[in-house]
Amino acid sequence: MPDNPSLIERCEVRERLFEGHFLQAWRDTVRLPDGSQATREYLVHPGAVVIVPLLEGSDGHYRVVLERQFRYPVGQVMIELPAGKLDAGEDPLPCARRELLEETGYSAAQWARAGQMHLAIAYSTEVIHIYFARGLTAGQRQLDAGEFLEVFTATPEELMTWCRQGQVTDAKTLACALWLHNVLSGAWPLDWQVSPSTDTP
Repeated sequence: MPDNPSLIERCEVRERLFEGHFLQAWRDTVRLPDGSQATREYLVHPGAVVIVPLLEGSDGHYRVVLERQFRYPVGQVMIELPAGKLDAGEDPLPCARRELLEETGYSAAQWARAGQMHLAIAYSTEVIHIYFARGLTAGQRQLDAGEFLEVFTATPEELMTWCRQGQVTDAKTLACALWLHNVLSGAWPLDWQVSPSTDTP
């Protein structure tokens, strides 16, 4: 669907407020569609990936690989899917392969790109690319220094229940639970591709 030109805001002045390790904060003065001015404060983020790893059991049913991790800004241990930020110039699929291996120890025989999501459109440029992974092989985790997380598995039904009950509040995991439900039902088919010969970047 094309953009409606009558809704577009035009940047006139841009001011960088903060530059951190991977985040930048900006304040722009913009011209609104009616000709008046306003300011917009937002974060520039390099982008990220999230992975829905499917572990097939002997009964043919899938379990989802999940993580528990303390997230300092909200002060809580969160249930979430494996994820990580893109390095400068990095393509999303190699990033997804790297993050899955580093955080969980799993490599995947097949990958499928599901789509992308904008995590916080009012104040951040962050785009998260969604990947599904299956044909998992367990290996050794390679956590970054200072990274502490617990890996566990759950049935898709358990994950959906936790989402409904408010035990899962992480936005990317909530969105991917919707994807998972529709993929497993056959409503949203995926284009599965064989992984390269190794999942080590």
